[in-house]
Amino acid sequence: MKNNIKLYISALVILVAISFSGCESFLDKQPQGDLTQTTFPTTASDALLATNAAYATLRDVGYHSGTFPILDIMSDDARKGSNPNDQASTIGPYDNFGFTTTGDELKSWWATLYEGIKRTNVVIAKVPGIEMDATLQTRYIAEAKFLRGLYYFDLVRAWGGVPLVTALNPPLKLQRSSKDEVYAQIEADLLDAMAGLTEKSEVPKEELGRATKGAAKALLAKVYLFKGDFANAEKYAMEVINSGIYGLEPVFTDANGVNGEHGIESVFEIGALGVEAEPGNQYANVQGVRGTPNRGWGFNRPTPDLRNSFESGDPRMKGTIIDLGDVLDGIVISGDGLTPDVTTNANGVVLETECYNRKVWTPGNDVPSQFNHNRRILRYADVLLMAAEALNENNKPTDALLYLNQVRLRAREGNTSILPNITTTDKNALRDKILTERRLELAMEGHRFWDLVRTGKAAAILGTLGYESGKNELLPIPQTEIDISQGSLVQNPNW
Repeated sequence: MKNNIKLYISALVILVAISFSGCESFLDKQPQGDLTQTTFPTTASDALLATNAAYATLRDVGYHSGTFPILDIMSDDARKGSNPNDQASTIGPYDNFGFTTTGDELKSWWATLYEGIKRTNVVIAKVPGIEMDATLQTRYIAEAKFLRGLYYFDLVRAWGGVPLVTALNPPLKLQRSSKDEVYAQIEADLLDAMAGLTEKSEVPKEELGRATKGAAKALLAKVYLFKGDFANAEKYAMEVINSGIYGLEPVFTDANGVNGEHGIESVFEIGALGVEAEPGNQYANVQGVRGTPNRGWGFNRPTPDLRNSFESGDPRMKGTIIDLGDVLDGIVISGDGLTPDVTTNANGVVLETECYNRKVWTPGNDVPSQFNHNRRILRYADVLLMAAEALNENNKPTDALLYLNQVRLRAREGNTSILPNITTTDKNALRDKILTERRLELAMEGHRFWDLVRTGKAAAILGTLGYESGKNELLPIPQTEIDISQGSLVQNPNW
């Protein structure tokens, strides 16, 4: 199953020298050595290496919100987790919005995204001048534009207007572009990518994991959803749906598990192998079961509020939360002896129980096997819910219900006595139902915080956790970046 991970090579691009280390046939070849920007890329094989290097950023642990799943931790879905003392002063403050401008996690996330952008810029700027197969040349450039759009989408959601870097040698002092300018660049990149990419159905098995036309459309639909452009969000979500290429895995856990890798529900995912180095992915290890079995660090603990939000009998609850005593793939989950089974506040209210994120589970009982998880960036259930949301906002509630209830139908897994169809056509009520369904379907996948912010629900739902309107819609720009800019970068409001 993992042979398709050959897409994601071991690649390193050093931003100043633009030196690359990689392998042309992904996992099969030895590193090529260091090359300078003036001599790389110049050949067709160089073009492939450069494009693969742009993908390799996705497996850098810093790409995942600076190592730690802070987006889930800032939401009502999760708490810091892990042993109470582990990262208590650095990641613990994300539980109550007490973090500052100096955290290494923010610095790492920002730097990794811009490193990825630099890699895409190399492809976009230099591959057009290489004499090579025209079809491959077009595809590589389109893949790079998709990735640049993806990286900037994370930046604009997290920080708002950020510096736009689309050239290989930008000025040393960069000012922030406006939020609208960043979104315009993302839209342009994804529209260009869409024109040059192939459909997933046309991608050879050994190449699965590359960006596709469907992935570009799905990401563009999400971009428009965040902008409140529901007409275009509907347009592109429906194009993905009407392509007939995608569907829902019959079993919910397969949507994020090994059985569904690059499967019918996967629109875009990050491939990985089970090794504690490239091409492994530490994203799941950071959240893996701590203690017995020893799968990881145990961060990102599902909250009682998330657990209680599932309707009675919803299989997605156990498809999202691993509890002590569960048996997965024949392995008993005993957990961490240094972590309290139950943590309460001074009033005896349960804040958390020792439990873990089921969606990053991979079969195995050691640390390397946890690096084997393929993180889903876009899956078809998300597209269906985006379509439902856009259709409702566009005053088409009957159509919206069709796609909302498809998600619930799969969630039942054949049990007709649970999860009845949603029937309301009242716009406000249906809007809330769709947002709730997004929470239940996509919990612990990094969506909830941004969904609450973009729908204006964050203050009401997260206010008791410390969220402040006018401040916490955006993260603070890392102070080191402001210092390096010598003042050309201006901090976000109230930070």
